[in-house]
Amino acid sequence: MTVSDLERKQEPKRAGLGPAGWLRWSWRTLTSMKTALLLLFLFALASIPGSLIPQRGVEPDQVARLYDESPDLAVWYDRFQLFDVFSSVWFAAIYLLLFTSLIGCIVPRTGTYLRELRRKPPAAPRNLSRLPHHAAFESDLTVEEAARRLRKLRFRVVTGDGWVAAEKGYLRETGNLLFHVALLGLLAAVGIGSVFGYRGNVLVVEGDGFANTVAAYDRYMPGPRVNAESLEPFAFELSDFQATYQVGGDNSGQELDYSAHLKVNDSPGAPARDYELKVNEPLDVNGTQTYLIGHGYAPEFRVTDGEGQVAFEGPVPCLIEDKPTLTSGCVVKVPDAQPSQLGFLLRFLPTSTPLTDGGHASSFPGAVVPEVQVLGAFSGDLGLRSGVPQSVYELAPPEIMKKLDPLVMGEAAGDPLAVGKSLELPGGAGKLEFTGVKEWITLQIAYDPGRLPALLAAGTATIAIVFSLVIRRRRVWVRVKDGRADVGGLTRTEGSAAGFAEEFDEIVKELAGDKDVR
Repeated sequence: MTVSDLERKQEPKRAGLGPAGWLRWSWRTLTSMKTALLLLFLFALASIPGSLIPQRGVEPDQVARLYDESPDLAVWYDRFQLFDVFSSVWFAAIYLLLFTSLIGCIVPRTGTYLRELRRKPPAAPRNLSRLPHHAAFESDLTVEEAARRLRKLRFRVVTGDGWVAAEKGYLRETGNLLFHVALLGLLAAVGIGSVFGYRGNVLVVEGDGFANTVAAYDRYMPGPRVNAESLEPFAFELSDFQATYQVGGDNSGQELDYSAHLKVNDSPGAPARDYELKVNEPLDVNGTQTYLIGHGYAPEFRVTDGEGQVAFEGPVPCLIEDKPTLTSGCVVKVPDAQPSQLGFLLRFLPTSTPLTDGGHASSFPGAVVPEVQVLGAFSGDLGLRSGVPQSVYELAPPEIMKKLDPLVMGEAAGDPLAVGKSLELPGGAGKLEFTGVKEWITLQIAYDPGRLPALLAAGTATIAIVFSLVIRRRRVWVRVKDGRADVGGLTRTEGSAAGFAEEFDEIVKELAGDKDVR
C-alpha cells in the first residue's frame, strides 16, 4: 500500500446534505430575491403568447380559422395549451411558485423591518471628519437645540453626552416591503378572480337576445367555486349593430368605429333600458361586465326542400375569411329537408365586385352590394343525429363528406346570389334563397371579484416602488464641545451620495444659523 493510498484511506468521508439539507437548500433558493425576480420575469414572459395567439376564451372564431388554415400548427399550439394560456398547467405552476417565493421573501423581511423601526440611531463617531460629508463651525449650539432643529427637519433623533445622532429615510424600506406585499396582493387578487369568477363567450345576431344563464353561452368557463346560481340574472336584446369604415384614400375600408345598441333588463321584471355597447366601454350589471370583442355578417337564407316545404329560414353567422374585406365563409345545414338532408357551402361578399377573370370578390367590408357565392350544395346524411358533436362552421367531418351527393359545385352555381335571388337545385332537390343580411357580434361576459383588489394592489405597488427608488436612508451626527460644532453625515443607500451633498449643506445651514461654516 502506498502512502497516497493510506492518506486516502484515512481521509474522513464527506457527509452529504441529506433530505433535510436538500429541502432547506431548495427553500432558500426558492425564497431568494434573485429567484423571485426570475419568476416575475417568467410570469411576464409567459403572458406574451396569450397576447399574440388567439385564445379560446376571447376569440374562438380566430382559433377555428387557425385550425382551418394551419391545422398542424394549431395542433401543436393546442398540445402546449397556447390557446388557453392563462388556464394552462405551466402558467399556473409559474404563478404558484412566484406566490410561494414572494411569501418566503416577505415574512423574514417583515421581521427585519420591524426591528429596524425599533432600533435607535447609533451614537456619534469620535471623529466626524472621516465621514463622507463633514462640516464644522464656531457656535454656542447646545445638544438640545441641535436636536430640536434636526427634529424640525423630520429626523429621528437620539442625544448623548455632547452629541446628537439623527436618521431618516425609513420610508425607503417601507416602500420596498410594501411593494412586495402589493405584488403578493396582486397575485392573490388574480387567484380570487379565477376561483370565484367566471367568463364566457356568446355570439348574438341582430334581433336576437341573451339571458345570463349557463345554457345560453357558446363557451362557459366558471371558477371552481361558481355554480349556476352565481350568475347575475340580467338579459338583453341586440336591436341594432352599426359599423363605420373609411371610404376612399389609402386606408379605404379601415374600420373606424362600431357599436351595438342593446335593450337591457338588469333583473327579471325590470324595465328595459337602452345601452350603447362599444369597445372598451363594457356593460356593467352589478359587477358582471359584458365586452364587445368582434363582429361579422349573418346573411339570411330560406331553404325549400324537394317536397316544397320550408325546411330552414333564418340568419346564419359566417366565419370571417378575410378581415380587411370581411369576406366570410358560411355553412347552412338543413337536417329537416325531405326527402334528403341538404347542406350548403357559401361565401358571403359584403361588397361584391366582378373580377377580370369572370369571378367575384369583395372590395369593401361594408354591406354595399351584398352577394353570396354558392361553393357547393350537397344532399345526404349530414351525421347530425349520430350523437357526435359538430362545428357549426363545418358542413360535416371528412369521412361523412365523402358519402354526400354533390348537387352543385363551383362554377355550375352561376353568378353570386343578390338579396332576393335564389338557386334551384337540380333534380327537384329544393331551392336556396338569399333573403337578407344581418350582423352578429361576439361578446365576452365576465365576473371578476378580484378586479378592484387587483387595481388597488397595482396602484399601491406603483406608489411603493416610487418611495423605494426616490427616498434614501441617511444619517447625521453632531458633536458640540468648547464652542465648536462638528457635523458629519452619510447615506446608507449606494449611489445616492451626490444627491445627499446638497441636502447635507442645507442641514448644516439650519444648524449653524448665521455662523460661518468650514
